[in-house]
Amino acid sequence: MAKHLETGKKGEDLATHFLEEKGYEIVARNYRFGRAEIDIIVKKDIFLIFVEVKSLTNTKFGNPEINVTKNKVKLVTKAAGNFVYSTNWQQQIRFDIISVIFKTEENVEITHFEDAFY
Repeated sequence: MAKHLETGKKGEDLATHFLEEKGYEIVARNYRFGRAEIDIIVKKDIFLIFVEVKSLTNTKFGNPEINVTKNKVKLVTKAAGNFVYSTNWQQQIRFDIISVIFKTEENVEITHFEDAFY
């Protein structure tokens, strides 16, 4: 597996564990709809939350969250709409970003941006 794919997978695993420890219920991982993929879907209270995870090993060119492009937002919101429709979800939804920075193998910084985009 390519190094950047390994970093992304480890970041998603850490983000999932982080959310579980915060009391979120994992609904799905790597949900696909067409060309779009939602990394993690969780529930908490009245919210169904679609989480985009971005991971980097170096922040020379900025933090991971800046890599959530307008096109990515468009794809994620389209996939989320399909998920909401197919599951008949009737309550609130939210879009979050989790940034994972691998400073070293043992030193990882996780930042959770709630309600990051619409």
